[in-house]
Amino acid sequence: MDEPALLIIGVLGIVAGTAILVALLQERTIDGVRDIIGVGRRDDVEAAARGLRQGRESAEWAARRSSEDLGHLVNLVGAGIVRLDDDLVVQLANEAAQAFLDRPHGGLVGLSAIAAFGDHRIEAIARRTRDVGWANGEIVRDGPGQTLIVRARRSPIAGFWLVLEDVSELRRLQRIRAEFIDNLSHELRTPLTNVRLLTETLARDLDRTDLPPRVRGGILKIDVESGHLVQMVNELLDLSKIEQGAAPLHLDVVDLGEVIRGTVDRLRLFADRQDVNLETDLPADPPIVRGDDERLGQMLVNLLHNAVKFSPSGATVTVRAATSGDEVVIAVEDHGVGIPAGDVGRIFERFYKVDKARVRGKGGTGLGLAIVRHIAESHGGRVWVDSVEGEGATFSVALPAGATT
Repeated sequence: MDEPALLIIGVLGIVAGTAILVALLQERTIDGVRDIIGVGRRDDVEAAARGLRQGRESAEWAARRSSEDLGHLVNLVGAGIVRLDDDLVVQLANEAAQAFLDRPHGGLVGLSAIAAFGDHRIEAIARRTRDVGWANGEIVRDGPGQTLIVRARRSPIAGFWLVLEDVSELRRLQRIRAEFIDNLSHELRTPLTNVRLLTETLARDLDRTDLPPRVRGGILKIDVESGHLVQMVNELLDLSKIEQGAAPLHLDVVDLGEVIRGTVDRLRLFADRQDVNLETDLPADPPIVRGDDERLGQMLVNLLHNAVKFSPSGATVTVRAATSGDEVVIAVEDHGVGIPAGDVGRIFERFYKVDKARVRGKGGTGLGLAIVRHIAESHGGRVWVDSVEGEGATFSVALPAGATT
């Protein structure tokens, strides 16, 4: 063969080899695509690719619907909801948040925390949430005097959520209620104190005065009921002080034995008129705590007053104190009507009273035990009750033991 023919044959061979190589590579690529999309050699790759594209489009549509649904849901909530990323940039904010922060619709998204909230305290809550996973706070904003409760939690996916609750009206009503209770209690205290002094004087003079039994019984009844009224007014005043934060503790080393004996002596006359015996069971070495002796005395007065009030004639109320580990436990035991099991869990709530039919004529505001719990917890302690209905109750307070020197 001549040289041109050989050259043509060589070129054709190269072309054919290249075509075969490209076909093999294309087959391998198609096989790789089949492996990736999970179809067999005889399946239609194009149909599978169309299915994948449709699946992607469906997923994108579902994601958009989910996002729209989430946006609709957060706008139904009365609280402000804000989502921030880890760079403290707002990703989502509902209508309530925009209203609380006086922003136009969509005016929060994309802003930094300080620009969005305009308050370094809220920004500090956001930073703490980013660092430790959660944070809470109550903020009174300058200018409008708006009070916001801010709760923040880290998202399990990314970023974190802030919930803003406007409690301005609630705080205003609480202030009005506290001021009303405070004013009313002070207005009642002066005349009640005068009535109390007069009835105590009359009661002391009964043994030296010849009076008919009916008059004598009436004087004693007035004395007891005026005592109840004074107790109720004192509890209302204490509640007002607690809510306004006007009852700070003055901590010192306190001999609980001395406080208990003083409280028992203070209520001895009241117990005698109820025909109830008061006893103490104290160790030789007086238990010591660090606390406010006036507040601890008030706590014991409330416990003893309740115990005497709900004890039958001739019963005994016993006050005990003992050291248990690193705590001092005070217990007030009575043998009165007891507390139904269904009421035990709520007995320390404010204004809560057990079945009124069982305690008819006993009076009370339902505040005494709530004040007891507050005083115990403000001293780092705890309070609980053990009771069997119809057999009596034992109220116990555990306080951290104090230094003896």
